Amino acid sequence: MAYYARIMRPGDVDQATEIDHEAFPTQWPPPNYKRELQSSLSRYIVAIDDTPTSPGIAEPQTTISPHTKYGGATARIRQWFSWHHAPSSPLKKEFIVGLAGLWIMADEAHVITIVVRKKCRGQGVGELLLIALNELAAKQKAHIITLEVRISNTVAQNLYTKYGFTRVGLRHGYYTDNQEDALLMSTQDITSIVFQKHFAQLKRDYHQSLIK
Repeated sequence: MAYYARIMRPGDVDQATEIDHEAFPTQWPPPNYKRELQSSLSRYIVAIDDTPTSPGIAEPQTTISPHTKYGGATARIRQWFSWHHAPSSPLKKEFIVGLAGLWIMADEAHVITIVVRKKCRGQGVGELLLIALNELAAKQKAHIITLEVRISNTVAQNLYTKYGFTRVGLRHGYYTDNQEDALLMSTQDITSIVFQKHFAQLKRDYHQSLIK
């Protein structure tokens, strides 16, 4: 699979809502992504399946700028990690496999969602989104990133710990569907040399895991 991430656009709202409803069917109404994209506080990104066999819809996409294609592993690395310069075919509607969002408040970025289509889980999409969120937070001049995660979701907790998040609190009954508690996790200063060095190594490791 070849995935890349880019900034979410208004034309992505229908797929984003579909993914959100699949992941959180008991939470109603779903987020109003159209309104979220207009907010000065929120920032969203989407992960795109860029494989030739992805279930995109053949149609003109005049809003997508052309992108020079490269061959082999070079192309894949450019696609996976140049998320703010997203490649795409102008003849195929992009198939979104996941999305993630931040609220930017002063020097803090708070993760409001990371969600992946069920059939695409376990393929590195969540990690790609977390990498892109980290880069987006830094671009927005944030110094720390915080998030909540279900206390039962140890897979996500392990990923967040890998990327420098530590437990800083507990929110009792945070999730409205089953009253489950949430762990509050936070990074240290993401602008620090130590954090950036660790993050750069994790990105390199992720590159290598995808081209093996």
